[in-house]
Amino acid sequence: MFRNQYDTDVTTWSPAGRLFQVEYAMEAVKQGSAAIGLRSKTHVVLGCVNKAQSELSSHQKKIFKVDDHIGVAIAGLTADGRVLSKYMRNESINYGFGYEGKLPVGRLVVQLADKAQVCTQRSWKRPYGVGLLVGGLDESGAHLYYNCPSGNYFEYQAFAIGSRSQAAKTYLERKFETFTAASKDELIRHAIFAIKETLQGEKLTSSTCTIAVLGVGEPFHILNQQAIEELIKSFEIAEVGPAADEPDAAPEVEQPAAGDQAAPPADEGAAPMEI
Repeated sequence: MFRNQYDTDVTTWSPAGRLFQVEYAMEAVKQGSAAIGLRSKTHVVLGCVNKAQSELSSHQKKIFKVDDHIGVAIAGLTADGRVLSKYMRNESINYGFGYEGKLPVGRLVVQLADKAQVCTQRSWKRPYGVGLLVGGLDESGAHLYYNCPSGNYFEYQAFAIGSRSQAAKTYLERKFETFTAASKDELIRHAIFAIKETLQGEKLTSSTCTIAVLGVGEPFHILNQQAIEELIKSFEIAEVGPAADEPDAAPEVEQPAAGDQAAPPADEGAAPMEI
């Protein structure tokens, strides 16, 4: 990446008003494997793409449990993600000991954003090179937040980060209006389809993705590979099913037109269906 005299430390502003090291950290998020999140009124689903460094190695864990009501999916530098997830876990435990209750999701997200912001204002520190999708459930309902290395945070109905995430965002933008009233199974279905969009032609299997769920009366847990594989197969069957019925519908339209004297107008009406 292009270097200049304004990116030697994180506290140096460029004449254009930019902090290059913060931008570099945000670029690290874009280079990481994709992670997606979506929520309804009662559930939150997190998903990520499992990417191994080589055929001889296993993939790194990208989804972490913070508490029974909070989970995190990361994209970017996994080591930074582990440190921040441990920090979030400690904050949740300390809140439980002090107040004998569950830490509100919004409060934890603000604490995490403040921790990231400090690293953008100290010359002896560097920004965290990881983006976090924080999904949680508290008294105010289900929440999904994105924490940026710059210290900013945003709440979303659905979002995707990491490499090739734009394809997943496009899919989620088309479907997000149905998420609020969606069931858990429907959210998982949309999560799997969004992950599939990021693979760009690669085959989706249970070993290439991880799905985690939390909801009302359902603590945070990661689905096992067998369950994910069964869901993928059922969704593939459902997707192929309607397409298989279309050839049967075409002859029914053409048959009555074959015996009528007004055959030319019927052909004109059928032509757009074939385009």
